[in-house]
Amino acid sequence: SWVRDAFLDIYAELEPILVKDSVRCFLRFFENCEGRGMSSYLTIPAQTLTFIVSFNALRCAKVVLEGMAPELYGMHANPNCINKYGYFVLHEAAERFSVDMIKLLLRHGASANVRTVGNDVIENLLPLHVAVENTCLHKYLEDNLEYNLSRSQNHLDYIYKLIHLLCLPEMKIFLDTTRLLAGKTNNLLQELWNYIEDGKIIQSAVLLLAAQEQIRGGSSSKINGSSKKNGFDLISKCIMRLSFSLRWEKGSHGMVPELLEERKALTDCAWLLVDVISYAG
Repeated sequence: SWVRDAFLDIYAELEPILVKDSVRCFLRFFENCEGRGMSSYLTIPAQTLTFIVSFNALRCAKVVLEGMAPELYGMHANPNCINKYGYFVLHEAAERFSVDMIKLLLRHGASANVRTVGNDVIENLLPLHVAVENTCLHKYLEDNLEYNLSRSQNHLDYIYKLIHLLCLPEMKIFLDTTRLLAGKTNNLLQELWNYIEDGKIIQSAVLLLAAQEQIRGGSSSKINGSSKKNGFDLISKCIMRLSFSLRWEKGSHGMVPELLEERKALTDCAWLLVDVISYAG
């Protein structure tokens, strides 16, 4: 609590330094305040590193991660420490789609498999989830796509339109961020399947497009304990089983007809999405 209060006291002075990303000014400031509010128990806490990352101050982040500058008195920041709000610095970098910051954090040992926890956040989110979900909020997608897929809508037209929008140059930074995090995320195929099973078509498309190289083979091609050389094949078979289950109303748990029809439409759409990206790349 004392460290948190002290940090609030220095906020106004630290902000312009991080905006400029001036290592010289940062180290001088740290030395002058003797680490007050910026360090705790001979370490630089998650709160300080999160604040630095929030300004995308790459040079300052590199200095505190390395901890080699004499002004830091041997202290450094651990990128895998959770902050008081229940998330990690990689979540912050993913929120801001800062590819360079994510690369820096990963080089210094940040794990892409940490999850949010606590009452102040949506729990159990990976940094990958943050990138995917925020990509789906992009104005291009919100303005040009119906969030809820209509049963009367041509599913193939919807899929082509979705892929076209995601492949626009303006979306590159969002897919690049997702791709980078996907490459470091365990059980990637399971995360993709969770989106598909929940009927989240746009999220599924973002992850399929960004991480198709990982999905096509390697350790990411694993779901529910089984693995296959090509993850697209495995996902397609899972979708087929889900589709048959819905057609026969198995496991529907008394689902009302309207909801059941919606689930069928979303499942059909997911199969088309996987099929198109699998073949077209």
